[in-house]
Amino acid sequence: MAARTHTGMRGISAVPSYVVMQPTTLCNLDCVYCYLPLRAVDRRMPLTVAEAVAASVNPWAASERFSVVWHGGEPLAAGREHLAALLAPFGPAVEHHVQTNATLIDDAWCAFFAEHGIRVSVSVDGPRARNGERVTRGGRPAYDRILAGVAALRRHGLPFSALAVVSRPEPGLATELYDYFLDLGCDVLGINIEETEGVNTRTNARDAAAVTGFWAELVAAWRRDPRIHLREIEWSLRYAGAVLAGTADDLLPRRLDPIPTVSHDGSVVVLSPELAGFTDPRYGDFSSGNVLTTPLAEILAGAGRTPWVGEFLTGVEACRSSCPYFGFCGGGHAANRYFELGRFDGTETEHCRNSKIRLLEGVLEHARDHESPAA
Repeated sequence: MAARTHTGMRGISAVPSYVVMQPTTLCNLDCVYCYLPLRAVDRRMPLTVAEAVAASVNPWAASERFSVVWHGGEPLAAGREHLAALLAPFGPAVEHHVQTNATLIDDAWCAFFAEHGIRVSVSVDGPRARNGERVTRGGRPAYDRILAGVAALRRHGLPFSALAVVSRPEPGLATELYDYFLDLGCDVLGINIEETEGVNTRTNARDAAAVTGFWAELVAAWRRDPRIHLREIEWSLRYAGAVLAGTADDLLPRRLDPIPTVSHDGSVVVLSPELAGFTDPRYGDFSSGNVLTTPLAEILAGAGRTPWVGEFLTGVEACRSSCPYFGFCGGGHAANRYFELGRFDGTETEHCRNSKIRLLEGVLEHARDHESPAA
């Protein structure tokens, strides 16, 4: 596959499509592959941080669809009363999402989600045997508590998404997972191949054929019964269709979404939520400012001047000029470069290979093995 020129994704947009908020650093689980550095301590976001963020977000939401994603730690560990106070400054046009391990969800939380219009995404890695690394602080399996939370969502008729981490792709796993999530009842599914980042230093180097085969098998399972919106597969098919139509360059936005993550203390890290909470002798704490002293809109307008961000943008241009998959991934993720390569201006990472290159190759492999493409 020859590299081609893509004109999109130059520089960083001053207006994001969503903001990630950390209501608490605490998580009640201790998953083996978790990247979060402060998940054993309860540092809660004060109301003043939410008020400062809302001052910028509310005008954005008045003109464009806009989301706030509550992400921890475990966001529900902040408690309903505190989370309600953090939600209050945001206007009615703002959409709210929560990424949760589901272990705390009960009838009262379901009523809370319904009252505030919060869309729920549940982290679960498939059937019981696939959740061995999702454990409590005492090392006990969390699976039964996760299922109890999902049962509460279903009992209250609340739609939910699911997010699964795959550590060891192997034949048969993709079909097993897809069938499981069909039965679980989610309407959207995302699949993450385990990443080396944050405090998770386990290698994510995987056999190329095994990963490509996993994605090809997942396409096949989805095509047999496409009731779930399968995040990675649908994006891949959309890209493949655009390539055939000669419109692939139109898929990338003109500028990178800054994806601001607002930490519990109001500091803002752009581009990669996984960098929040870390410091480095060369890059400092990775933040571009703090909403308690500078409006979020102003922080994002100047985010390109943050030294590591400039280095990352140099890496994006290196990807654009050298990688035939640039139009599909837009140059990779900052955190993966940092945690795998130790800097931001590198190019290909294991994450690129597992979750971008082999994903697209798996979709194409499936297409080659069947007479007609997916509808």
